[in-house]
Amino acid sequence: MAAPRVYQQLGLRRVINGAATLTRLGGSLMPPEVLDAMRDAAGSFVQLDELQRAVGRRIAELTGNEAAYVSCGAAAGLVLSTAACVAGADPARIARLPDTTGMKNEVIVHRSQRNGYDHAIRQVGVRLVEIGMGRSAFAWELEAAINERTAAVFYFAGAMAEYALPLPEVVRIAHARGVPVIVDAAAQIPPVSNLWHFTRELGCDLAIFSGGKGLCGPQSAGLVLGRADLIAACAVNGAPNHSIGRPMKVGKEEMVGMLAAVEWSLQRDEPALLADYERQVAWLIERLQGLPGVSVTRSWPSEAGQPMPRAHVHLGPAAAVTRDELLARLRAGDPIIEVSPARDGVYVNPQTLRAGEMEQIGEAMAAILAPVAARA
Repeated sequence: MAAPRVYQQLGLRRVINGAATLTRLGGSLMPPEVLDAMRDAAGSFVQLDELQRAVGRRIAELTGNEAAYVSCGAAAGLVLSTAACVAGADPARIARLPDTTGMKNEVIVHRSQRNGYDHAIRQVGVRLVEIGMGRSAFAWELEAAINERTAAVFYFAGAMAEYALPLPEVVRIAHARGVPVIVDAAAQIPPVSNLWHFTRELGCDLAIFSGGKGLCGPQSAGLVLGRADLIAACAVNGAPNHSIGRPMKVGKEEMVGMLAAVEWSLQRDEPALLADYERQVAWLIERLQGLPGVSVTRSWPSEAGQPMPRAHVHLGPAAAVTRDELLARLRAGDPIIEVSPARDGVYVNPQTLRAGEMEQIGEAMAAILAPVAARA
């Protein structure tokens, strides 16, 4: 498969993405249903705030949530959720952000969950209050951290939850003091049931998802689900209003595309999809196993903690190339092949692969990792 014409005209090579739904690689690929909906939306003007409310109502109905808001990516959802908890829908407070003087301006996070998306929360003008250590956390630490200045507790779902308090316990403690709990679940699809699991089943006040990862919607869109009053405050703090979220504009095409992506995702045969991921991983294990210095194992869950497999290609001292040499040679080809580095080799994730691409990755790796005599 050749690169799309527009990429060829720009002198760019196509990428086979065996890494993950990474922003730097373009997230995921949108299905025809999403592209058609976005193309349809592009054909007319519309009242943007009315469209946002209508799309939000429909997504809320589909997912069984009180309300929904389409944001400009999941990171923008973090910003607007923070602003909603700090300033609410009060126009005077909204106008002052990021000056949070006199407002609730502390957000509690686990030390083990600190990450680069802190910037999205902190830009609202809040102070992050850490609880726990790098590999532990106790309920009393959360209880002691909550005070009259606490605006919210943020929790990062998936792989980063390993050393944090269990989410139900966080919800119980925070709600006992009237503090909302917001979950960053950007990469937590599959399973698609997470669209209501965190809010309806665990009682979190807001859950934030990336539009361009497992939902296969527009990469520049995100989804905030949960409490109606906080969703309404997200909207007031966001574009097209002149507020802290004004730079985070969501177009009519992204709003409609996000709705189409949710509809499409809810209709997918998820068990069959996960079974196909297992098949691809099993094929790669069989193809590469036995090459000198190489062993391949099934790694579960994925790097984001999703309930899906990936292949871990281990490179020992007898392997034909080092990890970095393997990565460089895969990237040097046409198409470029992207996989994720591991400490002792690489990971290959089937989630972002089209039909036949796992086989392309396997054959390319086999050619590089084969004994020198076989490559000659």
